[in-house]
Amino acid sequence: MSKPTQDQKPTTKRPVVVQTPPARLSYDEACAFLNARTDVEKLRPTQVPGGTLRLDRMHALMAALDHPENQTRLVHVAGSKGKGSVCEMVTAALTGAGYATGLYTSPHLVDVRERIRVGSSIISQDDFAAAVSDVAAALPAVERKHGPATYFEALTASAFVYFAAQAVDVAVVEVGLGGRLDSTNVITPDVAAVAAIQLEHTQILGNTLELIAREKAGIFKPGVRAITIPQTPEVMNAFREVAASVGCQLSVVGEDIEFTSRFESSPELGPHHKVCLYTPRSSFEHLPVPLKGEHQAYNCGLALAILDALRERGVVLSELGVARGLAAASNPGRLELIHPSPRIMIDGAHTHDSIHALLRSIGSHLKYDNLIVVFGCSSDKNIPEMLAKLAQGADKIVFTKAEGSSRAAEPRDLQRKFAEISGKQTQIGATVRDAINIAHKAAQRDDLIMITGSFYIAGEAKRLFLEKASKKA
Repeated sequence: MSKPTQDQKPTTKRPVVVQTPPARLSYDEACAFLNARTDVEKLRPTQVPGGTLRLDRMHALMAALDHPENQTRLVHVAGSKGKGSVCEMVTAALTGAGYATGLYTSPHLVDVRERIRVGSSIISQDDFAAAVSDVAAALPAVERKHGPATYFEALTASAFVYFAAQAVDVAVVEVGLGGRLDSTNVITPDVAAVAAIQLEHTQILGNTLELIAREKAGIFKPGVRAITIPQTPEVMNAFREVAASVGCQLSVVGEDIEFTSRFESSPELGPHHKVCLYTPRSSFEHLPVPLKGEHQAYNCGLALAILDALRERGVVLSELGVARGLAAASNPGRLELIHPSPRIMIDGAHTHDSIHALLRSIGSHLKYDNLIVVFGCSSDKNIPEMLAKLAQGADKIVFTKAEGSSRAAEPRDLQRKFAEISGKQTQIGATVRDAINIAHKAAQRDDLIMITGSFYIAGEAKRLFLEKASKKA
């Protein structure tokens, strides 16, 4: 398949009709303004219009807004798995060290405002409306020349506007899709990092690890430190070639940067990993990894290496402040408990590798009698591999689909494909609510219900429990 290029244009040209929005949108109007735009996250790859992945429109929008992205230090993080965890740990550590730290991440679980934070506080409705209003006012002139902006472009610009208005010290920016042509890639960060690479979004990013790695490495910039963790040979070769071509230094945690981790258990923390990372500037010793899972050890190492790179750029960080902040890190939507009895957890694992990591994390960190999984995923995923992983760890599965998702696989199809590889008991819930009720009726006191397969499934489940709690209040 051919990779997207920045020069691609829509195959069908239509006159661009631009409506000038009011000077100041209400919160509901801001949400409606965004929701009226093409949202690539909700589309199947074949539904993404040609020319959607491009940067000329974002560059023009940044110029029209007087370049808010240039008004703060920036950390840029890409990857197939773990980039959100890395962003959360970097943000927590910087906040603990006393810095006002912005965080832009995706997707959200319940409320779009979750994507834009300062420290642990999500953007207020008033500030969200103000930031989107600024973007809405700047867009008509940009769209007349460059075509309609997408949901993610408008939201990304709003985040940069908000961080500039808040005068944050550092902003941590998670890549949305890929890297090279992602809307966030208009920034020149102090450090760029790439977490684990897997086969994902193959119809958009490429059908090999090498092609995907080159797209992710598209965030490398001349003279900007780039950091990653150990990867497969084809991924590392691609990273090194891109780094050499753009003129940046690439460092690998555990190879160029001294790093160790070990698994232990204590009465205070229970089962967990501890990590050490050493450079000429830093000595991070025996820090507990705040997030559960074996894979989180290297994610934590990558986060610490990012902090060290910021030190190299003049950011003053104490080991004590980093340790204090890191201990407070959380990762919504990852092994998140949303109901205590029976225990119901959500996790946004959405690839076969992340399902495998999730099951290993559950086995290492949680005690339970039976594991009941509520599962739904996008139809463009590697479904047979995901189901094979589930068959190895789940005792019972309830298949379902997210509400209003055009990408969602049909539960009946998932059940049929699962039956081809396993004889374990399965049921179907037409909705996430139905699936949770089925799982709840089947669960005994010491069983664990895990809702996973996509952030949309996890988010819908969390929203249902929040609505239930608010009705009781």
